[in-house]
Amino acid sequence: MNRRSFIKTTAAALSFPALIPTSALGRAGRPAPSDRITLGIIGYGTQGRYNTSNFLQDDRVQAVAVCDCNRESSLYGYNSGEPGGRDHGTRAVNAHYAKKTGQSSYNGCASFVDFRELLATPGLDAVLICTPDHWHAVMAIAAMRKGLHVYCQKPLSLSVAEGRAMANVAKKSGVTFQTGSQQRSDTYFKMAVEFIRNNRLGKIHKVEIGLPKAWHKFYGRTGALASFEPCAVPDGLDYELWTGPSPMRPYCSALQPLSWRSNYDFAGGVLTDWGAHHSDIVQWAFDKDHSGPTSIENIKAVEMPPAGDVFNVAKGFSYDFVYPEGARVTVNNEFKVGIRFYGENDRSLFVTRGSISTNPAELIREKIKEDEIRVYASRSHERNFIDCIYSGKPTVAPCEVGHRSNTIGALAVIGLRLGHANLKWDPVAEKIVGNDAASAMLSRTLRKPWTL
Repeated sequence: MNRRSFIKTTAAALSFPALIPTSALGRAGRPAPSDRITLGIIGYGTQGRYNTSNFLQDDRVQAVAVCDCNRESSLYGYNSGEPGGRDHGTRAVNAHYAKKTGQSSYNGCASFVDFRELLATPGLDAVLICTPDHWHAVMAIAAMRKGLHVYCQKPLSLSVAEGRAMANVAKKSGVTFQTGSQQRSDTYFKMAVEFIRNNRLGKIHKVEIGLPKAWHKFYGRTGALASFEPCAVPDGLDYELWTGPSPMRPYCSALQPLSWRSNYDFAGGVLTDWGAHHSDIVQWAFDKDHSGPTSIENIKAVEMPPAGDVFNVAKGFSYDFVYPEGARVTVNNEFKVGIRFYGENDRSLFVTRGSISTNPAELIREKIKEDEIRVYASRSHERNFIDCIYSGKPTVAPCEVGHRSNTIGALAVIGLRLGHANLKWDPVAEKIVGNDAASAMLSRTLRKPWTL
């Protein structure tokens, strides 16, 4: 079946008009407003389920495939007990379209174990990547080289070099790219950024970022299956494929599917997970989307697990990143979760998910005028991605921006792992200055046969 036939068949099953994929128009082509975007979903766990649900609410999108190397599990979610995997995701998509079209059933959503097969789906326009962090670069680059638009969850990559490679391919391919830094589509964070850009606090001399405790909180929260000892791979999980470009290690249920963020082979812990969110807002507020700090200082781990433990990320941590203009940003997991900006004359602003406040309290009531600095306005991260596929305009969180924000936490992780208190960073050359051991950790060796 060719690309156009696939699209027409799928549309007919839904009682939708025939779809013309953007790929059929050529790399530079953009769809007409009447054309629907066909979407493939890679990774259907907690975050994948959330993003997919949002995309399904957009009538301009048609989800045509779900891929996950795990057939099905009930151990997803921050408290475990939530369903995930390709079978669950495929059923959810099919059920959505059956209800939408008033049919008793619908079977137009394909299911894949291997993402390479999904990328070869005829008529595909875009992909949603919600896998563990160690897969982001390989999958996103493969998709972009096929001319597919990409929505990729943050943190964007597992290493700084991978992030740079992703940003370079995104620029060369010309596809639409959205980093899952959804706080840029949140009213309160946008408001905070505009307050800073318009000097409502005066010159900012200090920023405090509060992050949650590390993912060790998931110890014992996956029920009876939470084992730190090697055990049998569950039926339906392709563990070789799940491990992918990272070093192969014995399977244990404490690590997969829930708590992989606590192992450096698969993630950077809270420093790159939540850290990528809040560092991103600071970058935005300081107009540093294409640059970054020049040093990472006072790096320290408050608590490290024993050597050789399955969970090896720092449970507690603290570090500063410093901009050449002098603003110092302190990050730890002792502050209240959120971002606090300190300005002149005891003025300050605190923003977190769901709230914003200032000192003095009445400052928050000052409106940003139309002739003042206004930043990119996006009310929905997923809708912004689709809007930009149609328009060809940049998203609110393009690949370069996601890479720059992720770099800050990635550098802190390098410092923590090496026990170095300070790292000098050249944001133009994207090099660590004067530290060969740290420089070597800007990239990683991918397990064969995987390449970027």
